[in-house]
Amino acid sequence: MLVWEPKKYKKCHAEFDDKIKLYKLQGHIVPSRNLIKTTEQIAGIRESGKINTAVLDSLAEYIQAGITTEDIDQLVYHKTKELGGIPAQLGYKDFPKSVCTSINDQVCHGIPSKDVVLRDGDIINVDVSTIYKGYFSDSSRMFCIWDVDEEKQKLVRVVRECVNLGLEQVKPWKFLGDMGQAVHEHAVKNGYSVVKEIGGHGIGLEFHEDPWVSYVSKAKTEMLMVPGMIFTIEPMVNIGTDEVFLDEENGWTIYTVDGKPSAQCEVMVLVTDDGHEILAY
Repeated sequence: MLVWEPKKYKKCHAEFDDKIKLYKLQGHIVPSRNLIKTTEQIAGIRESGKINTAVLDSLAEYIQAGITTEDIDQLVYHKTKELGGIPAQLGYKDFPKSVCTSINDQVCHGIPSKDVVLRDGDIINVDVSTIYKGYFSDSSRMFCIWDVDEEKQKLVRVVRECVNLGLEQVKPWKFLGDMGQAVHEHAVKNGYSVVKEIGGHGIGLEFHEDPWVSYVSKAKTEMLMVPGMIFTIEPMVNIGTDEVFLDEENGWTIYTVDGKPSAQCEVMVLVTDDGHEILAY
């Protein structure tokens, strides 16, 4: 048995690599070996994801009208540290806070501030990222502040549905475009648009890895999904136009051009041998 196990191992990996090469010969985009995580790496990323999810869970009872986005930042910082992690966003490319808090027409990368107070009727995306023992995780949720109008409630519901429909397409030997098309079609069916310029990303050993993940892509295009790949699904869905602009003053926050609300929901997902596993949500 000891003699044959290494041969079986090598044969298994050779078959795996040959399958990827076949897709490449057919003209498809395939992942490089360094994007395919080992069992040990997956275990570490999974633990990081548990902390990330727990931090978001802990916010649910605190987020309400009257608190500031700086309050949210402090809650995220202290909870992450309490659980043994490090906020991945703090200091990343000089980002000044531990979390992104994006309200109403802010598409993403809202910077917490003691001057920004949550108000009745707001919707807010809280985007948490964690480093734990060198492994990275990332996920976000939408929160509705008290009496949110029906238009915003529907937007928040639909963006969650988009993510769930995208997840249904995450299977080995399918394509990121299969997931992207499912997301995009559901948003458009509900009368919304999806931001083109900003997408998801690979993650795990670094905060942002390849591939870049689009949510306006077509089925059977984009990178081949294979077991061991980890990436985020995080569409940004707008009530109005998909056009956005950068706040040049702070260099981070993205807004909708027409001032209408945007919503985002983010999960971190692992492609498995028979489907997928959500590692952070």
